[in-house]
Amino acid sequence: LGGWFPRFTALAIVTVLVGVNLMGISESADLQIFTVWAKVIILLILAALGLMLWNPPLLSQGIPEHGMETPLVGAASVFMAYEGFQLLAYDYQVMKNPRKTFPLSIMLAVLVVAIIYVAVTLGATMLIGPQAIIDNKEVALSVAGQKALGTGGLILATTAAMFSTASAINATLFATARLAQKVSEEGELPTSLKKRDKRGLPRRSIILIGAGGAILSVSGSLSGLVESASLVFLFLFAVVNLLAFKESKKRRLISLIGVIGATSAALVLMWRFLTTAPELLCILSLMILGTVLGRRFVRKEAKEIDEMVEEISEELQN
Repeated sequence: LGGWFPRFTALAIVTVLVGVNLMGISESADLQIFTVWAKVIILLILAALGLMLWNPPLLSQGIPEHGMETPLVGAASVFMAYEGFQLLAYDYQVMKNPRKTFPLSIMLAVLVVAIIYVAVTLGATMLIGPQAIIDNKEVALSVAGQKALGTGGLILATTAAMFSTASAINATLFATARLAQKVSEEGELPTSLKKRDKRGLPRRSIILIGAGGAILSVSGSLSGLVESASLVFLFLFAVVNLLAFKESKKRRLISLIGVIGATSAALVLMWRFLTTAPELLCILSLMILGTVLGRRFVRKEAKEIDEMVEEISEELQN
């Protein structure tokens, strides 16, 4: 179908999910519950079919040996896949009994996701072998589904991928829009972003974040976006853990481990960029520089920016 079809699909998905988030909190939550449960069920079926063919030698068949740094490079490159846990913190104020719910939900989510990731990876490897996973990259699970259940399996695995993408975008829109509103209230973003409609929804934040996501989805490659975002989040997590280490009086060792782990992974990923894609590192550096310099501009020219944001928001809503 050519290169235009995936980009058109990505744009359509983002547009639909922006619309769902503008409908209300309950609609967004219902969609999230449905897509997450649907993809988990499909992935567990695929994993079970593969694990029934358990054959340990297949895990490394045809794959040359690599150094001990390879797992760290791989984990750093896809760190964005774990960024969803952070989004729960942005929704703290809308949780019921957050002091009890938040820690429990984080720990259970990490445990369940780790189990599913490992099970699906092993199951897919048993179905098509490691070399096929490397060759097919983003569509490897669809190939594994086709191997297990024919065309029906291909459709199921592709559906799971679509649900996974939709749930990630939906969660990001829901949480990040509220984060933008909170940051706006503290004066770090234009004040127009802190406004809510009659139902308490940060409409402008949702629309602008959705528009930015739509532009990225049609302009960049998947691997480049994932690795670039992973590097940004690694540095972010390192800073957050450092602040927690300085401010907290309890469990400082956990924060220190987080600082060391995130920083080490970020440095490894930077080294990968320097050797394979230095242009991405240059772009990220310019973006960071623009953010640092732009912060002063935003605070200084807040009124003019507010008027511009209002005009853009009204145009996008019409």
